[in-house]
Amino acid sequence: MASGGSGGPGSGADERLSEVAHAGARGVVGAMAMTGVRVFTRDLGIVKQTPPEAIAKQRAHGLLRRVPRKRRRATVEFAHWGYGAVGGAMFGLLPESLRRRAWAGPVYGLLAWLGFELALAPVLGLKQAKRLGGAVERAALAGDHLLYGLVLAEGRRRPQK
Repeated sequence: MASGGSGGPGSGADERLSEVAHAGARGVVGAMAMTGVRVFTRDLGIVKQTPPEAIAKQRAHGLLRRVPRKRRRATVEFAHWGYGAVGGAMFGLLPESLRRRAWAGPVYGLLAWLGFELALAPVLGLKQAKRLGGAVERAALAGDHLLYGLVLAEGRRRPQK
């Protein structure tokens, strides 16, 4: 039911806006979860440079230099969370009938990863796009995007009353 319970004009739009905002918040949480996985995979030596770090260091280094050195890592992470929020909100804009499917979030997360691998990294000229191999690293990055999608899909199946 829409906020206020009136069911009047605009209530559908209010409900839709609420869902998009909630999906954006889930996107932030998903990006935070990805960070945890990336700390683990970096410490194991599987991931050498995360996509947000690659973008910041290889393409946005001029902007990053304006940030105090001790705050740069946090700034890169905050940007990643913002990107996660936008991606989550976009997921929230998908038709409900699609978002409610169990596979929708994980597929969305993997498509986000493929978009980076096949489009964004090459367009930005990132080293990852030119490097052959790295299958284990790419699998780890695909895995954290899968986790992102799982977080986005959280709550898609509401409890039955």
